[in-house]
Amino acid sequence: MSETKTVLLLTTPQSYRAAAFLAAAQKLGIDIVQGVDLPEALAAQWGMQLRLNFSQPETAVSHIIQFARKRPLAAVVPVDDAGAVLAAKASQALGLPHNNIAAAEAARDKHKMRQMLAAANVNSPQFLRFPLEESLDRVTDEVQAKIGFPCVVKPLHLNGSRGVMRANDTGELVAVVQRLRSMLPAAGHFLVETYLPGVEVALEGVLENGRLHPLAIFDKPDPLEGPFFEETIYVTPSRLPEDVQAQIVATAAAGAAALGLQLGSVHAELRVNEAGAWIVEVNGRSIGGLCSQTLRFDMGISLEELILRQATGLPVSHFQREQQASGVMMIPIPHGGILRGVSGVEAARAVPGIDEVTITAPLNNRLVPLPEGESYLGFIFASGENPAEVEQALRQAHALLQFQIDEEIRLSVVGNP
Repeated sequence: MSETKTVLLLTTPQSYRAAAFLAAAQKLGIDIVQGVDLPEALAAQWGMQLRLNFSQPETAVSHIIQFARKRPLAAVVPVDDAGAVLAAKASQALGLPHNNIAAAEAARDKHKMRQMLAAANVNSPQFLRFPLEESLDRVTDEVQAKIGFPCVVKPLHLNGSRGVMRANDTGELVAVVQRLRSMLPAAGHFLVETYLPGVEVALEGVLENGRLHPLAIFDKPDPLEGPFFEETIYVTPSRLPEDVQAQIVATAAAGAAALGLQLGSVHAELRVNEAGAWIVEVNGRSIGGLCSQTLRFDMGISLEELILRQATGLPVSHFQREQQASGVMMIPIPHGGILRGVSGVEAARAVPGIDEVTITAPLNNRLVPLPEGESYLGFIFASGENPAEVEQALRQAHALLQFQIDEEIRLSVVGNP
């Protein structure tokens, strides 16, 4: 009888994914230890086995090594971007298969990513990096001379579309840079990139010995043209022509190779236009949020099962996505305020093709939309005979949901002049 393998799962309190990995591990007979980025007091309160500070990777690696001496680990798996660098460093220290640390760091730093993509001649936008304190006159002059308009301003490290804004002229550029400054530490940097026209897609895949095996290409039918880039609907399989899909896979593979990624999950965002497929981002992680629920493979295997299988040394390239079309809608926050109520959920669930409606935003809590915010109201999942049917079901269900969002009341104390 084979010995039960133990996998260290690196996660954060904000992650939606831990439960899915725990369920997958149970099916596979794998023990999971959660390494959570938490203050010590909260870790004890939550009953976590291993508390780690992701922002201090050397100390965190030392704690992981000490833990592994008592309980040997078969793999260290990051749930999302936050733990990717730590996973690479800990795996290297433990002699486990891992991505090159520089590759993991590049996937977490948009400037490093752009530099490596450009050096490898992978289709990606032109870019400039500026200190946050740079004079606005110099920013606008350089952008006008080297990038042009429209352009996209983005932070180096924030996840998803947070802080990403389009500017169509110098006036808008000044406004979005000032807005980004209010979101970031004063000592940081930001990028300005050429705006890529075209449709946007996402590719989910796995790497084995540097070779990319695509699992799914998601269409994003809502146009992402700015001023912010809030993602809503993902639908797979893609409705793009097969030759275009092949171009997407080839470009994503070139992007992963340019960063030096060799194994594990790959999630890439690309734009497709008349000039080809272009990398927006490529990351050594799997799809975020609850979106992995849209993917099922041979014998009903989940994406989390597939990730754990690969992490523990089992081949996964032969797995194929189930043929049924599927999709997810990340329910956008229409405006800021306090969420007081949600209605229409049961009606939305009753729409033909809808698999589930999950509201993740807690009641009586503050909602912050993009570009400052980083979360959604929830997720709608659908499946059907074809992508058009799935997209229609998602839109119909979303139209039935109603959210009561009260304006946030800010109190101020008025003193004597």
